[in-house]
Amino acid sequence: MRLFWKEQIPLLLFLIPQMVLVPFLYWLAGSRELDIAVYALLLSVTCLLLYLGYQYFSRREVYRKLTIPPGKLEELIDPSGETPLALALDSRMEAGYRLFQEELYKYRSQMETNTAFTNRWVHQMKTPLSVIQLTLENEKEALPESVRESIQEELDRLRGGLEMALYTSRLERFESDFRVDRVSLRDAVNRTVAAHRRLFIRKGVYPVIEIGEEVQVYSDEKWLEFILGQIAVNAVNYSAGKGNKVEFTAMRRGKKVVLEIADHGVGIRKEDLRRVFDPYFTGEQGRQYRESTGMGLYLVREVCRRLDHKVELESTWGEGTTVRLIFTADRKL
Repeated sequence: MRLFWKEQIPLLLFLIPQMVLVPFLYWLAGSRELDIAVYALLLSVTCLLLYLGYQYFSRREVYRKLTIPPGKLEELIDPSGETPLALALDSRMEAGYRLFQEELYKYRSQMETNTAFTNRWVHQMKTPLSVIQLTLENEKEALPESVRESIQEELDRLRGGLEMALYTSRLERFESDFRVDRVSLRDAVNRTVAAHRRLFIRKGVYPVIEIGEEVQVYSDEKWLEFILGQIAVNAVNYSAGKGNKVEFTAMRRGKKVVLEIADHGVGIRKEDLRRVFDPYFTGEQGRQYRESTGMGLYLVREVCRRLDHKVELESTWGEGTTVRLIFTADRKL
């Protein structure tokens, strides 16, 4: 109704002065018959009301469609009436809907092609990495220890980069690439630490795991270990030379299970805390460490959101960082 009256404002501004002008013209013509002036005014008002009523009731579906946001795309092409304006609006909306569907199909096809290419490329790159790793192990006696450690560090960094590229591409099709089940939190943390044991050793940091064997959560095992890996790698990298341990602790919080991953490294500046989950943001400390890509915590947040987990982060500059993952507990516990 409000949109209807807004549309009629120019008409009312034009007709109302004209309706007042008619009795005035009778008066200028010398007629002092009040009944005639009132009759002319009422006739004009009646015609105006009839016109406004016709306009509103013939176009009310158009006004409703324009004022109520659609709940789904299909509502954009619902019929709006049989008036010329309604038919023209429906025709334009239907054409826009078809155009949108075509663009969306092109976008999805392109994304699927890019995802397939990324996955294939990552898997192809794993073969030469495995060959290099095997060669390094076979030639360890011929190479100085410092050279072996340097090559191994670069190999681990390449593996981490490939893993991040693979999971980033899979994130676009997350709904078809996850399965929620009961997962032992302690086992998941142990596997994560084992997968990054060389990084722990190289940085001089050791893990402290305080998680009961009975603690289980609902999650996707593969994606959970990816999340834990990203957090653990950050904790170790920013602890090197300052903190000597990373602590994994689980606790109950009502019907939830909370996993805390705490380090005693460089921490995060207060002004950077609100942006640590933004993509490609590295912050002050990230610019000092070449390992930082700015994507780790962003991916952690996105995966947690899709798995219905919650992630929290607290940090004090110069003292360390604590990341909390909050899960739904196993109902049998």
